[in-house]
Amino acid sequence: MDVPENGAAGSGAPDLAEGFPAATYGRWRELVAGVLRKSGVPEERLADAPESVLATHTYDGFAIAPLATAEPAAADPGFPGLPPFTRGYRPGGGVAQGWDIRARHTDADPAVLRRRVHNDLMNGVSSLWIAVGGTGLPASALGEALTDVHLDLAPVVLDAGSHYSDAADALLRAHADADVPDGRIISHLGVDPLTTAARAGERPDVTDPVRFAVDRAENRPGLGLVVADGRLVHDAGGSDGQELGWVVAAATAYLRALHDAGLDVADAARRIEFRLAANADQFAVIAKLRAVRAMWNQVLAASGVTADQRTMRLHAPTSEAMMTRRDPHVNMLRTTVACFAAGVGGADAVTVAPFDSAVGLPDDFARRIARNTQSLLIEESHLARVVDPAGGSFHVEALTRDLYRAGWAFFQETEAAGGAAQALESGLLRERVDAVWERRRLDLAHRRAPLTGVSEFPNAAEVPLVRDPDPASPPATPVTGGFPVRRYAEEYEALRDRSDTQAGDTGHRPTAFLATLGPVAVHTARASFAANLLAAGGVDSHDPGPLEDAEAVASAFAASGHRVAVICSSDEVYAEQAEVVARALKGAGARRVLLAGKPRDAYREAGVDGFAYAGCDAVALLTDLLDTLLTDPPAQSTTAQGARS
Repeated sequence: MDVPENGAAGSGAPDLAEGFPAATYGRWRELVAGVLRKSGVPEERLADAPESVLATHTYDGFAIAPLATAEPAAADPGFPGLPPFTRGYRPGGGVAQGWDIRARHTDADPAVLRRRVHNDLMNGVSSLWIAVGGTGLPASALGEALTDVHLDLAPVVLDAGSHYSDAADALLRAHADADVPDGRIISHLGVDPLTTAARAGERPDVTDPVRFAVDRAENRPGLGLVVADGRLVHDAGGSDGQELGWVVAAATAYLRALHDAGLDVADAARRIEFRLAANADQFAVIAKLRAVRAMWNQVLAASGVTADQRTMRLHAPTSEAMMTRRDPHVNMLRTTVACFAAGVGGADAVTVAPFDSAVGLPDDFARRIARNTQSLLIEESHLARVVDPAGGSFHVEALTRDLYRAGWAFFQETEAAGGAAQALESGLLRERVDAVWERRRLDLAHRRAPLTGVSEFPNAAEVPLVRDPDPASPPATPVTGGFPVRRYAEEYEALRDRSDTQAGDTGHRPTAFLATLGPVAVHTARASFAANLLAAGGVDSHDPGPLEDAEAVASAFAASGHRVAVICSSDEVYAEQAEVVARALKGAGARRVLLAGKPRDAYREAGVDGFAYAGCDAVALLTDLLDTLLTDPPAQSTTAQGARS
């Protein structure tokens, strides 16, 4: 049958919106204010802008509105293939071939690396990212590892740090041995003296490494030379705006150095690869990748590069900072979201970290899942078949605009300080990033930024995954003065490690007694909350079941042999019994008494030492508990031992 343009079958189809009031921003605000009023939000906060209560505040200082609309208008993103290239450099996007699936390799054994490289290339990987030199693969063994690689089809990107010269010459020899003409080389030397110096805590020297790279570029027009890596900032806990500002500042420093070494500006620009981290905050990643193209367009336009040559090569590895050692299989979910965001944001190359990469050297299964994550999104989900799928979204366009502004402001601050190298040497970059990290660390500690499987819903019975050490992983103790690599889960994982040590030494974990006052329906909610919080620090919970009063609590606690108790019940029960129960627990020998609920002075005066509630400093609370439990282990009673056996 014929279907009219409005999609309704037949003529005179009813207007499905008829009879409903017009949806306006003002009406939405009224409804929001009504709901928030019922939630107890003070009236003064609802008077002018009730939606501000729901806004998300970023580490870059701007707020993300709960509802994005066409007003005010975001910056014009242009069209795909045209300046400012927010929407990508190709009118057709990645519809034809998707993006470059890049696998990272850190094996030091050339035989193992050769086998794994072959597996990757035979199963969907299109380029290789290899750690060479230092604790990675010896440069002299690179040719052996690449024996089976068609280097004119599968480019290699080096990650060699200070060993860039030996690694670069070894890579070019491998191409020559494979009879790849210089004019067909499409690999990348990966020279990045700024990141190398920052990690080592040394003064950066851009000139000599860049001149070395330019010398190798002669008669090799497709050879990539340097990498501007924003992950230096991201992995240290910095903000998205700082990462954007830094990566453009680093690229600008390299652009100048490449030009000084003899390349024209347009040729120099296309020899730089940009690298930005993709984490599980999908909208921020999408907007970040869109914003960086517009920022680089602005730099190249100011440098006199014509619009048709203002392109960039953008590589998006999944974030190392978000990866966890505990419940590591959840990392598969994190990297899938991150990969999705990188693809939607228009990354040219994406690297998905294996789920066990934070534990040690990834095994073959983890590598397979990592590459298949990308293949599934490209081949089965058809993610690349839409050009800039987020384009036109009011939220994404507004977030792209705000991240551009934050990134550009940080870029200008870095340039005003003398450029990227001077910002590193003076300590400006570290100071700015550390300030953001402190705010982020507090959000993690207070569980405002939850980590699934670590700070929230931990698997208390988890058997830790074991892997061989990864030779290319950053040292546990960063070089003095060097830029750190921080993982968000580190503080919680350190607590779990302490618990594991006691479990290995004594056969049981540190345990807290749950003083569950009242019937099950009354105490369950807070007992479950407390048990979840305790497990985040590796502390087991002993739930004795419903307890009627202070006498029953004290008796059950004394019989348990524990040294820490957590009172769990409703506010109504607390009002009647919390103080007397706290005194009874202290009288029964409790070294620490906590209460699952908001702090009250009367409870403190009665002997409550701490409070477990949504938004409390979980890391500080758990650290104090472990200090108590591990320095004063319980005298196990017959009853408690029987409960465990």
